[in-house]
Amino acid sequence: MKIAFFSDVHANLPALEAVLKSIDAHRPDQIYCLGDLVGYAPWPNEVVERIRRRHIPTLAGNYDEGVGDRSDDCGCAYQTEIQQSRGEQSIGYTNEVIDEDHRRWLRTLPRHIRLSLGRDAEFSLLMVHGSPRRINEYLFEDRPERSFRRMMSRFEADVMLFGHTHRPFHKIVGEEGEDGRMRYRHAINIGSVGKPKDGDPRAGWVLLELSEELDAGEMDSVDVKFVRVTYDVEEAATGVEESPLPDAFAEMLRTGGKHEQ
Repeated sequence: MKIAFFSDVHANLPALEAVLKSIDAHRPDQIYCLGDLVGYAPWPNEVVERIRRRHIPTLAGNYDEGVGDRSDDCGCAYQTEIQQSRGEQSIGYTNEVIDEDHRRWLRTLPRHIRLSLGRDAEFSLLMVHGSPRRINEYLFEDRPERSFRRMMSRFEADVMLFGHTHRPFHKIVGEEGEDGRMRYRHAINIGSVGKPKDGDPRAGWVLLELSEELDAGEMDSVDVKFVRVTYDVEEAATGVEESPLPDAFAEMLRTGGKHEQ
């Protein structure tokens, strides 16, 4: 089984269109979006429309919840007053231009999606935006393995997919069961379509390939492929600069958020 996952589009229509074309070329069995469709770029309506038209199961991101509730708070973490000011401009602009029908749809999105897979449906795949605990919790790669192990065990996830940090990684956490047999859990940050922060301006998504005999005791039951897609970054950056949004967002697209925290 092949499943495609993408997240954190952030109203970047050129990036989304390139990713959807890439996904279609891989012919996955299923496609899921882990949220944050809007914010930071000038195409929130077009992005939501594309996702709705294709009936892609989608989670609520913290930004989607903020705009859905017409809030001036996106649930983002700001480290400086400049970042906070830009963030306020972003959500203010998005709230102003979003179609009311799309806003209502954003309010319907769930915070979690779980798939029970395998012959006996005993293999659990959990999708969240930030973490199973908080929609806006940041799970970075340097988090201790014991923290991932505890979290995935508590929420009964053999595979946990998430976004929010815009920095892709795959961490495999092993634990020995009472029977002495190893169990492997996979924590996968799928990165960002429209606002990467790892220094690579290309859009990103993940292709997950699951073996027919899914077994948490076999590490290679799960194959994770991080796909990066070249798109017209300058088109997206110019669109930002021609909108009321801060020009700094355009430079972040050009550099892949290299200097953004």
